[in-house]
Order: sequence, then C-alpha cells, then structure tokens
Amino acid sequence: MQLKDKVIVITGGGQGLGRAMAEYLAAKGARLALVDLNQERLDEAVAACQAAGTEARSYLCNVANEEQVIHMVSQVAADFGAINGLVNNAGILRDGLTIKVKDGEMSKMSLAQWQAVIDVNLTGVFLCTREVAAKMIELKNQGAIVNISSISRAGNMGQANYSAAKAGVAADTVVWAKELARYGIRVAGVAPGFIETEMTGSMRPEVLAKVTATIPLQRMGKPAEIAHSVAYIMENDYYTGRILELDGGARL
Repeated sequence: MQLKDKVIVITGGGQGLGRAMAEYLAAKGARLALVDLNQERLDEAVAACQAAGTEARSYLCNVANEEQVIHMVSQVAADFGAINGLVNNAGILRDGLTIKVKDGEMSKMSLAQWQAVIDVNLTGVFLCTREVAAKMIELKNQGAIVNISSISRAGNMGQANYSAAKAGVAADTVVWAKELARYGIRVAGVAPGFIETEMTGSMRPEVLAKVTATIPLQRMGKPAEIAHSVAYIMENDYYTGRILELDGGARL
C-alpha cells in the first residue's frame, strides 16, 4: 500500500511511540487521525504532522470505552471520507509482582491493576480493530492494521497484566489476519523491546544500564525505528499474520 494520501488512525498518537509513528507516516504523505486522551499532546502532534505538509486531525477517545470508539471511528470516516489503516498503539502500565512478601508483609497485584491494563491494552485493541475493520469493509477501503505487541508477551516478571495483554494482542493479530484477508485487510504486529521513551527515560541510571547490558546491540531502540517498522508493514502488501520483533536481539 502506498502511504501517500492514505488515511491512517493511530491510537496513543499524541505522544511517545505514537507521535513518532505519526511524524514518520506524515513524512510519507499519509493523512492522519491521531487518537489520545491528552488534548494538549494531541494538538502538538497534529501541528508537527501538518508541518510536514499533510492533513492531520485529533480525536479524544478512551479506547477501552466501546461507545467512544464507535463514535471516534464514525467521525474519522466522516471527516476524511475513508480509512485505510490503523495502528493500535495506545497502552498503559500498572507493573507489580502478583504476590510480594517483604519484611513479613504480603502484598498482591490488585484486580484494578490487572483490569486497567487488560481494558486498554487488549480490549482497546479489539474494539478499535473491530470498528475500523467494519468501517473499512463498509467503505470498501483496503489496507492494513498494525498492532503494537511487546517483547513482554513472552512473560516478564512484574508484568502479569501487561504480558497477558500483549500475548493476547499477538495471538489475535493472527486471528484477524485470517478473518480479514478476504476483505483486502492485512493485520500484522510489531513487538518492540526496550525503546527510548519518556517511560524508560525516567528509570534510574543504574537500572537503565542493567537493562541495556542485556541487549546484544548494547543500546535501546529509537522510536523512529519502530515507526520505520510500522511503515514497512503498511507498505508491504504480502506481510500479514506475523509479529515483527524489533528488540535489538534481547530476550526476556
């Protein structure tokens, strides 16, 4: 799929990896619908994309809310007249050991910690994929959906909720690739390893050094490298049903 003038929806598009993807796709001439919960960040991302000479609009939406997702997708279709792709990037962290005993005191991961991550990182991907795919079929628009999974889908200590969600995203990527191919919709994913973001930037230097030492390439990935992978999947019409691992060779 040639990206010029194609309408791509990016969830979590106001900041971090989502904004990097938006700016990368904007440079290729894609028209962008950026979805987030932070209007200020959205405005900055939209302005950056428009500065690249393309059309970009912002949409406030909680991807875990079915009603909001349905409304958002309908609004994007009405505003742009088409939808050719989706990047399911929105996600949150609520890390913690399932059970932790320290100084004789036991603590547990709360159901709220578990559910919040499952709601956004897995249910949100389902809702956005369902609604965007339905609209693409309705409009007879072909294209691609790219899901952002994670190296943590293999199971990472302290991330029972996040690992479960990202493993679910990887599995459903295969399911949807099989189900939607008949409509000319490809579905694939990217599983980033440790990437330079605000989140990793807030880590203590000694922890950051320890993490980096586990990566064969001895550095964290850059947001633009993830964006490059998303663009590759969008542009390569024979790539579907697979997860592209981008982790510098790291293994959990």
